[in-house]
Amino acid sequence: MSVVAKHSFISEKEYLENEKIAEFKHEYLKGEIWAMAGASDNHVTIAMNLALILKQKLKSKPCRSYISDMKVKVALADAFFYPDVFVSCNTSDKDQTYYKEHPNFIAEVLSPSTEAYDRGDKFKYYQQLASLEEYWLIDAQKMSVDCFTRQSEHAWTLHSYSSPQDLVSIDALNIQIPIADLYEETTVAEGIS
Repeated sequence: MSVVAKHSFISEKEYLENEKIAEFKHEYLKGEIWAMAGASDNHVTIAMNLALILKQKLKSKPCRSYISDMKVKVALADAFFYPDVFVSCNTSDKDQTYYKEHPNFIAEVLSPSTEAYDRGDKFKYYQQLASLEEYWLIDAQKMSVDCFTRQSEHAWTLHSYSSPQDLVSIDALNIQIPIADLYEETTVAEGIS
């Protein structure tokens, strides 16, 4: 999320209508909106790699992967966010055209300007989604993936991966992904070749 906020408060309905015609994406939190900043080549490539892998692995499942142009609504936080990649297996999400409410999995690719927010407040907001089972934080500058898995309503387990040989699991979807595949065609991958 960019640090540039528009300080006028708007309703959720106004936000959703404005996003349909906006030149730039905005995240929404309790009546305030924030313009989304651009992303680095590594950031975009990692997100695309993950989305493509998930699309292939979910073909025979009743789940769908989404990229950063689809919003997630966190009703309890009065918020809308644009995760880098997420998956929903909930059939009611198919009826929502401009946002989804029941993601099982969310991944954020970390940028220096957003890392603290993605690890802190944003993760706290995402935890309010009863459907969310796994949350990944993928570093865009070095090979490192932190995987948080829900154990109970308030308990999450962290597994960190940083070796090119590691397999990163999304247990909720019964998917394993080689970490090296996430970093394919990035400067991070070039540094380990």
